[in-house]
Parts: sequence; structure tokens; C-alpha cells
Amino acid sequence: MVNDKSDLLRSLKIDRSPSAASATSGPGWVAAALIGVAALAIGASGGWLLKPAPKPVPTPASAQDAAKASGGARVQAGGLVASGYVVARRKATVAAEVTGRLLEVRVEEGQRVARGQVLAVLEPTLARADVTSARARAVSADAELAEARRAFDRTRALADQGYAAKAALTAAQARYETAGAQSAAAHSDAARSSAQLTRYEIRAPFSGVIVDKAAQPGEIISPISAGGGFTRTGVCTIVDMASLEIEVDVSEAYIARVSAGQRVSAVLDAYPDLTFPGHVIATIPSADRAKATVNVRVSFDALDPRILPEMAINVRFLDPET
Repeated sequence: MVNDKSDLLRSLKIDRSPSAASATSGPGWVAAALIGVAALAIGASGGWLLKPAPKPVPTPASAQDAAKASGGARVQAGGLVASGYVVARRKATVAAEVTGRLLEVRVEEGQRVARGQVLAVLEPTLARADVTSARARAVSADAELAEARRAFDRTRALADQGYAAKAALTAAQARYETAGAQSAAAHSDAARSSAQLTRYEIRAPFSGVIVDKAAQPGEIISPISAGGGFTRTGVCTIVDMASLEIEVDVSEAYIARVSAGQRVSAVLDAYPDLTFPGHVIATIPSADRAKATVNVRVSFDALDPRILPEMAINVRFLDPET
């Protein structure tokens, strides 16, 4: 047992004799060293290949998104740029002044209409009956007035000759004046009924283009909204295309660079290759606390049929020297 342990310990000693040194310095040792270097090189290159690529830096998806992220405006070379929308200063939802059933609608979306043109008609049967009745009462009142006048004239003539008492003359005069008042009231009622009948024809308040048709024949139209959703309050919506302008939100930090009359160049998102010149109409004297922006109104120098309400648009406020 002891000899075995001694032999084991001697086998673990390093042989430093010249013969051992020459054996380690031979071609086999060099090949092993080269293999080790190659393994280290491959390991290093593999670690480099396995290293994850850096994450891309997020950028705004578009100029419109960048403008919204900065409060609706940004500064670029050449001036302040803000985003907004095309709006119509004259836009109206046309409704009836009376309640009634819609008999016909004479317009469609996209149709141009003139001021005073009939857009829709309500069922006027009862209104026409009221007009006929009021006119008949006016004719009857006129007949009574004529008879009262003749009676008054006869009584006055007899009174002048002494054949009629003064009391009879006074009564005839009172009857004549009462008939006159009744005749005037009857004519007023007839005029009112006729005017009420015209309300059953819904007319355009100004010239423009129909952009929405909200009702169909057979529906009930009323100026007052009723519960349940079965009563319409509007027939159609008209936009005056001559009143189109731009509304943009400019950050409070840049509002000092905007002034009335300042020249601008506008580009619609729908037509990025076209530029529409314009100028600032006014800066609304009130700020939006939530967005820290101020609303600015901009006018087009010349309107184009391609410009439509609610289109997105970018406005560049030009410097005076631009």
C-alpha cells in the first residue's frame, strides 16, 4: 500500500530533465498551441456574432405626428410650421320651423343650391285649410264692415235732418268702428296663416353645397327634438365653400412669431405637391389650457375646388424677409 502511494506521488512530479524539455518543444506542442489560439479566436468571433443589435431610435411617423407631439407647431428652417384643418365659417344644418311629415326632399349630397331655393316640403294639408278659413273670415269681416258703414252713413244723414236721435247715430258709429277692427284682425289672421304655410317649404338660407342629407320623405320633422329618436330636427347640412379657411393650433412658446396679415404657405395632406398661399386673419385671444396652444385663423388667397372642409393641412408661417 505504501509503495503504491509513493509510486502515485512520483508520477505527479514534473520531469525537468533535458529529454522531457525536448519532447515538449517538438512539433506536437506547437500544433496544440495553434489549435488553442484558433479556438480562442473562434470563441471571440462567436461572442461578437451573438451580441444583440442595438435597438433603433424611434422617430416620428410623419411631419404631422411631430407637429402634434410638440403642441401643433414646430420650428424648421424657413419659418414656423403648424398643423390644422380646413373649416367653413358658414355652415348650417337646415331644419323646419314647424312640426310636420316630410313630403319630399329635393336635394342630394354634393348638390349646389342657391339662396332661397326650396330644399324640402312638409305635408301642408292642415296649414292650407287654416289659410282658406282665415281668408273666408276676412271676406266676411269686410262685408260686415261695408254694411256697418252704410248704416252709419244713413243714420248720420237722418240725424242731420232731425229724423234720427243722437243715440242712434252714436250706436251706428260704434258698430262701424267695431266692424273695422274685426276686419283688420281677420286680415291679420289671414296673413299669419299664409306666412305659416310658407314654413312648410324649407329653403336654403344661403348659397352653398349640400354635404349631408339627414332625412327622408315620410319622416316627422320638428324644430324641437323628441325622445325616442323617431323625430328629425334637421333635413340637410349646407356649407358655403366661399367661406373656407384654416384653423391651426400654435404652441404658446411660438405664438409671438405669428401676427395678423402675416404671409403663409399651406400644404394639404391630400395634395403634398401643391402649395396654397394665404395670410393670417387673426389670432384668437384665448389659449387652450390643456394643450397650451393658441388658435390661429388663416385665409386662402385663392380658393381651389380641391380644398374641402375638414381636410388636414400644414401651414408654414413665413418670415417677413421670406
